[in-house]
Amino acid sequence: MSTVAANAAAADGLLVDRLKMPYELDDGVGYRARIGLIVLSSDYTIEHEFRKMLDVPGLALYHSRIENDAEVSAESLARMEARIADATAVITPGVDLDVVCFACTSGALVIGEENVHARIRDVRPGVPCTTPMEATLAALKALGAQSIALVAPYVDAINRRMRAHIIRNGFQVPVMGSWNIADDVQVARVSPETVARAVLELGAEDSVDAVFVSCTSVRLVEQVGQLEATLGKPVISSNLATAWHCLRLARIADSVPGFGRLSRMPLP
Repeated sequence: MSTVAANAAAADGLLVDRLKMPYELDDGVGYRARIGLIVLSSDYTIEHEFRKMLDVPGLALYHSRIENDAEVSAESLARMEARIADATAVITPGVDLDVVCFACTSGALVIGEENVHARIRDVRPGVPCTTPMEATLAALKALGAQSIALVAPYVDAINRRMRAHIIRNGFQVPVMGSWNIADDVQVARVSPETVARAVLELGAEDSVDAVFVSCTSVRLVEQVGQLEATLGKPVISSNLATAWHCLRLARIADSVPGFGRLSRMPLP
């Protein structure tokens, strides 16, 4: 230390004041992959469940929030399209992401997956993208499911639109149930016990070979293993399918124990 620096340190009461210490750089917490997640401002569930499911060495998860109306309708969902690029832009600016996910099942359905991808790529050209709806379809294919029981919290118009979309993509949906809740904040407060009862009731129908619980606000993932053991059928939720799809798109093949059959599956 120079005489001037030593005198300044002594005046401050410092015994040691090392300037410009040597350091090394590594690839940070996301040395295997970085996932960007666009979360609805009214969603109180997905981050909690993602932290559990994506506790994978070398994986970094970065969130942003997008403004949305708590009351779910086709019109309110469609309005989010204009905000997707801005929500994407604030996720680790200047640092590459391996996957970006717009985390709204019904919103992506209304806006259209291709439009969602286009708005993300306006600011992240070429990045792999996903949404809960396309993640769910990939998950159902990976599990070999053909006939689905759909559990959805939304108003009936959205529920019917979702069922039609799943059918257009090659699956049957002979069983469906809903709580018919218009307020997304209330959806996040539906108890896990309520969700489990719906899964067991609708999943018990002989006409279905899997259960899909829609909406990233719904709490389910911690119960999936037990529900599958009881039903003898795969059970997935928007959050479970989306976390799995993000991992696989990021080329991470790790199985995450405790979250049912899907967590062990590769992409179809």
